[in-house]
Amino acid sequence: MKLQIESSSPEQVSVDALAFICFEKEAAETAPEAARQGGWLQEIRDSGEFSGKLYEFSVLHRPRNLAAKRLVIIGGGSRDKFTSVEARRAAGVLVRSLRAKGIRTLALFLENATPDLACAIAEGAVLGEWESDKHKTDPKKAEKKLEAFTLVAPEALSEAFERGRIIGEAQNVTRELVNEPANLLSPAQLADAARQTAAKYALGCEVLDQDAMAKLGMGCLLGVAQGSDNPPFLIVLKYQPTQPASSDHLALVGKGVTFDTGGNSIKTSEGMERMKYDMAGAGAVIAAMGAIAQLKPDVTVTGFVPTVENMLSGRAMRPGDIVTSMAGKTVEVLNTDAEGRLILADAITYAKREGVTHMVDAATLTGAIGIALGHHNIGAFTNDEEFLARFIKATKIAGEKTWQLPMDEEYKDYLKSAFADLPNVGGRYGGSITAAWFLREFADPTPWVHLDIAATAWLDDGKAWLSKGPSGVGVRSFVQLALDWLA
Repeated sequence: MKLQIESSSPEQVSVDALAFICFEKEAAETAPEAARQGGWLQEIRDSGEFSGKLYEFSVLHRPRNLAAKRLVIIGGGSRDKFTSVEARRAAGVLVRSLRAKGIRTLALFLENATPDLACAIAEGAVLGEWESDKHKTDPKKAEKKLEAFTLVAPEALSEAFERGRIIGEAQNVTRELVNEPANLLSPAQLADAARQTAAKYALGCEVLDQDAMAKLGMGCLLGVAQGSDNPPFLIVLKYQPTQPASSDHLALVGKGVTFDTGGNSIKTSEGMERMKYDMAGAGAVIAAMGAIAQLKPDVTVTGFVPTVENMLSGRAMRPGDIVTSMAGKTVEVLNTDAEGRLILADAITYAKREGVTHMVDAATLTGAIGIALGHHNIGAFTNDEEFLARFIKATKIAGEKTWQLPMDEEYKDYLKSAFADLPNVGGRYGGSITAAWFLREFADPTPWVHLDIAATAWLDDGKAWLSKGPSGVGVRSFVQLALDWLA
């Protein structure tokens, strides 16, 4: 889909459908004249057909005095509560709803335009276009593609609009990767995807194989991988600005389990097919690095992606096994289904060895996070409140809801082993918190934020603005953090 900005009057925009945002409890006279259509807007308000509630819309065919074939009114809710979040979703609703009606070219008039709104609208349009049906062979799919989305707004917003396109497309890259079944996306194929991203956007790239990781002593990562015929890798993508504005070095770390059976602590069969999504953190890091390379912030950023497949076999790790991490700490494996924290531990240690000054990791780590927060907020943990405050600010701009959970010292007491330095699980209570404490054992003292995205990386039911399946969560926040680093 082509995205473009058009600075002419809305009456002159020749498209299949031209949309306006109208708000609740406002007289029709407050809308742009082109949207009123000689009393039509007032009429549908008076009849109750359109009230201005969020995302409801009405279509007028063959509008008067417009080059567009259709006029669309979409609700923006309360004007004083309309933010980039609502703008992003409104664009997605328009794209998804009108594309299904055979619309090929769509324009949205943005009144009182700002860069934040323009960026969000581009993101929403791109995200709304994506579907999880890549592997369907229905020949009618091509008939439901939107060819062009135009923002009718001042040309001065072009840079923000382009930024939104880049970020939205990066989020869709994540969704494409997460959507791939495990027979089509092994750790080696994920590494190939990272290499392609690096080549396309001139990123530095290194892929450590099993032998290299063994020499480094990554016993935790290799322990998880030993049950699979597909070898593991540690992917490293590096963005280096031409003239860094500081000596800071930001690390993005993503869990990359391309399929998770649970190992010998096997999962139930119900829902196991979704475990292809256990590399959503990895996908977010790879895609965010591609966007960062295009947007060129002034801070050095390196992505670290440990990628494995957690399978059963005669070689698979057993409950009770003890492995030695790259950091030298020994870990008693009480549950082989708590594998993500093991591979992240070695990746975090490697990142510290590479000289990073700040770290954010994203992982589909625990089912417990969904019990605590539902499907609406990312769970955030930290060892540095100042750094977390910076990250939370980025998530608010990016429109990705995030909620901090406690890291009190008392929770660390759940992680005790009689046979090793620490176990890989801490018992029934506070599962997301003890998982975060396990990672903190390897992150300290580097400022670090852990994001548990297990409940937010997948949509069981699609939204009016977003397809069912992988959400691509984390990408926008990662990119925003890098862009705003010096601020």
